[in-house]
Amino acid sequence: MSWGADDLVVRYGKTVAVDHVSVDAPAGQVTAVVGGDGAGKSTLLRCLAGAQAPLTGTVRRPAKEAVGYLPSSSGVYPDLTVTENLDFRATGYRLARSAARERAAEYLEQAGLTEASDRLAGQLSGGMRCKLGVIAAMLPKPQLLVLDEPTTGVDPVSRSGLWWLIARAAAEGCAVVLATTYLDEAERCASVLVLDEGKVLATGTSDEIIAAMPGALRSANAGGSGGSSPRASTARPEGSRAWRRGGQWRVWDPDATAGDFQPDLTDAVTVAAIAKEVRS
Repeated sequence: MSWGADDLVVRYGKTVAVDHVSVDAPAGQVTAVVGGDGAGKSTLLRCLAGAQAPLTGTVRRPAKEAVGYLPSSSGVYPDLTVTENLDFRATGYRLARSAARERAAEYLEQAGLTEASDRLAGQLSGGMRCKLGVIAAMLPKPQLLVLDEPTTGVDPVSRSGLWWLIARAAAEGCAVVLATTYLDEAERCASVLVLDEGKVLATGTSDEIIAAMPGALRSANAGGSGGSSPRASTARPEGSRAWRRGGQWRVWDPDATAGDFQPDLTDAVTVAAIAKEVRS
């Protein structure tokens, strides 16, 4: 079973937030939606979750009772305890209290939140609130789990706990769609959709996106006449398609067949964005 969306268009007044975007979310896999602010990630995810209707296009999703959704906020009530939040969510999904509490207890233990079960959600750290929000969305064992930037601004330890929950949902056969600004996280996912200004910039597996990158990457001083190393220079190389990464300038040469760097997903997405600017 594969959920997703086909040729979605969403407008806010004269602004096109999502411009003919399609995405597939197969069961048992994690699909990443990547992009900067204003790229259309949240709008796309709201459509997938049923929280917003597109202007045109088709959304393929299960019944609302089988959709788990974490909005860009934590999706929890700050004036309720952890247990009360989960009880409230279970009631909304019409889950049996005993079964829901047993499931919640397992998720809380694995996420390191058991000792916080009686604390108000508003008193939790940001990472703990995010984990609680993901647990609440997972509570009904949904067929489709939609998570809007669940790890943004979260410390590394909490991110690890969140990824355990996300992997658990996929392992149980759920189709997971998550928005993220972290390309290293996107590389973990079965497929990646990169959005830019509401349009598809790149799509496929990480390997496919990397393989589709035209040209090659070289260091700023490769092939030059010597001089200071890239680490010593902070000035952007003039007249080049360059960006700074890891203390060095990387330059995209669209006509080259070999370079100094083996590109990864971050490089490939950066090149796709530069190529779009060049075409414009």
